[in-house]
Amino acid sequence: MSAATPDILCIGSVLWDVIGRSNAHMERGSDVPGRIVRLPGGVALNVAMAARAYGMTPALLSCVGRDAAGDELVAALDRMGLVTDTLYRSEDLPTDIYMAVEGGNGLIAAIADAHSLEAAGEKVLRPLERLAFTGPIAVDGNLTQDLLARIAGRDDLRGADLRLAPASPGKAERLLPFLEHPSATLYVNLEEAGLLLHAPQDDAARAAEALRERGLHRALVTDGPRLAACAHPGGVEARAPREVMVTRVTGAGDTFMAAHIAAEVQGMDVARALDRALEAAATYVSGDTY
Repeated sequence: MSAATPDILCIGSVLWDVIGRSNAHMERGSDVPGRIVRLPGGVALNVAMAARAYGMTPALLSCVGRDAAGDELVAALDRMGLVTDTLYRSEDLPTDIYMAVEGGNGLIAAIADAHSLEAAGEKVLRPLERLAFTGPIAVDGNLTQDLLARIAGRDDLRGADLRLAPASPGKAERLLPFLEHPSATLYVNLEEAGLLLHAPQDDAARAAEALRERGLHRALVTDGPRLAACAHPGGVEARAPREVMVTRVTGAGDTFMAAHIAAEVQGMDVARALDRALEAAATYVSGDTY
C-alpha cells in the first residue's frame, strides 16, 4: 500500500505469530489439547494493527523476506490498510517468525526468530530519510542494541515523539540509551522496569517515578491486574485495570501501547489516555475482540 499518508511509524518486528493456546494449567513437559493459529504479528505490527483499529494510518519499517511467507504477510497487511511500501523486502533473508505456547496460567514459553530484522540493520530505517515525519514513532526492542543506540543518538530524532517497547524482558536493557532521550516515552511491565533500573521494583508507580529520575522523559509501567502508572513531567498518574478472565496474553502490551498513543493523538489527557489503554488491554486479554 502506498497511497495513504501515515500518521504513525512502527519500527521493529513484522512477522508471523504461531500461537498455541490451551485453557489447561501447563508446566514444563505438559501435553494438552488446544488450538494453534498463525497470525500476522511482531511488536511493531501488533502496535500498527491496534492503531489502525483506532482510525490511525500506520506505516511499517521492518524487514520482510521476498519468500512465499513474506508475500503472504504483506498481502495480508495491505488488506488491513497498513502502509507497507516502507518495508525493506530482502532477497536473501527469510521472513521472521515468533512461536509461543500459552496455558490457562499465562505464557509458558516463546521463541522469537527475528534474525532477519537484526541482519537487515539500518536498511529498515531508510524511509526516515524521505518521510520527513513529525508524528509518533513506535520502536520495539527486537532491533539490535547497536541500532537502537544509533536511533537514540540521531540528531534528527532528538525532538521526535518516540514511543518505545522492549518486546520482552530479555531485551529490556537494549533500551537503556533512551533513558536520557529528551522526548522518549517508554512502555514496560514491572519486570522490565526492574531490569532497566537494575533493581526489583515494588509497584508500577514507584517504578515509573524511578525511570523518570534516571532522566527518561515519560514512563508507563503496567503490572498485570494491579495498578498501572504513567510518570510524566507533571507528576504520576496511577490507575487500576478492569478485572477480566484472561484468555490470551501475547500482544496485550502492544495493544496497550497503541491505544495510549491513539488516545493522546485524539487529545486525551494523562488520566483518560491511561484509562483508554488499560481498557483496551483488558478487552484484548479477555478475548472479547481479536
